[in-house]
Amino acid sequence: MQKIRAWAAPAAGKPLAPMTIERREPGPRDVVLEILFCGVCHSDIHQARDEWSGGLFPMVPGHEIVGRVSKLGGQVTRFKVGDFAGVGCLVDSCRSCAPCADGLEQFCAKGAAFTYNSTEMDRKTRTYGGYSTRIVVDERYVLRIPANLDPAAAAPLLCAGITTYSPLKQFNCKKGDKVGVVGLGGLGHMAVKLAASMGAEVTMLSTSKSKEADARRLGASGFEITRDERTFEKLAGRFDLIIDTISAPHDYNKYLGMLRVQRTMVVVGVPPEPTPLHAFTLIGGNRRLAGSMIGGIAETQEMLDHCSKHGIVSDVEIIPIEKINEAYERVLRSDVRYRFVIDIASLRG
Repeated sequence: MQKIRAWAAPAAGKPLAPMTIERREPGPRDVVLEILFCGVCHSDIHQARDEWSGGLFPMVPGHEIVGRVSKLGGQVTRFKVGDFAGVGCLVDSCRSCAPCADGLEQFCAKGAAFTYNSTEMDRKTRTYGGYSTRIVVDERYVLRIPANLDPAAAAPLLCAGITTYSPLKQFNCKKGDKVGVVGLGGLGHMAVKLAASMGAEVTMLSTSKSKEADARRLGASGFEITRDERTFEKLAGRFDLIIDTISAPHDYNKYLGMLRVQRTMVVVGVPPEPTPLHAFTLIGGNRRLAGSMIGGIAETQEMLDHCSKHGIVSDVEIIPIEKINEAYERVLRSDVRYRFVIDIASLRG
């Protein structure tokens, strides 16, 4: 076992602090990554504070990991020492069930091994995330980071990027489609960039007029204020697809009414409480409400290659690890444009 520097939540809701963790020595198909950057996802906060319950502590968060390959197992064929590579939300799955066969490893029937707050497939060995200096992962769950992408700004693509790319692909976003994006935060800003890169006409649906300039800079051609109830009347039946990124309580029914007949709204944000849904909102126009959770490994690589082709990365603010607790509070205040990324050099000292 290797002793590795990390920052962890020692218990639910406690401030993150330095600790030492152990990583396994590389096996035949393992890739060792010296971590360079790790994005800060809102779900890191939810899990570090055990807001979704079942947390495993001490917990080292972080599933938006970019690093450089430093060592390889003897059977590795996809990477070489010195490559830029990434690790997203998954580090293993059974590779034998139907979802795994379909490239949907995140829905592994035996339970995927997530990058942190989880266990390896032996159901005993704890997983620790990217707020650390090194990680060891089977090559089948390691992503190639295209050379033309800034490694720090590419880190959030491994969660925020795939979380928004996947539903755009699933529901066939294409040139000329009218796409509404609800909420301009870490997920929303990626949804705007990605939908625009696919040729869609993107409208940002926001409660804050102050975000209009940013929305247009990111690629939105329209901007509407949803605090004004008349907006929902004006935009009734307008959109081919809506991507809802909001994690605060809100009324799905109002947004569903903005869809054209037989079109879909996809939920990727996670509000804290169940949201009432009126059946006739769906039945009245054969409208569909769907959910989407990250993506499989092949689709995540496809997303990275798409971002490489179109020059897409996240808008980031780089911080030292010592600022992580402050960064969590700022995320909760929506005081970041649009993702924090930890420079792991600050952890090496």
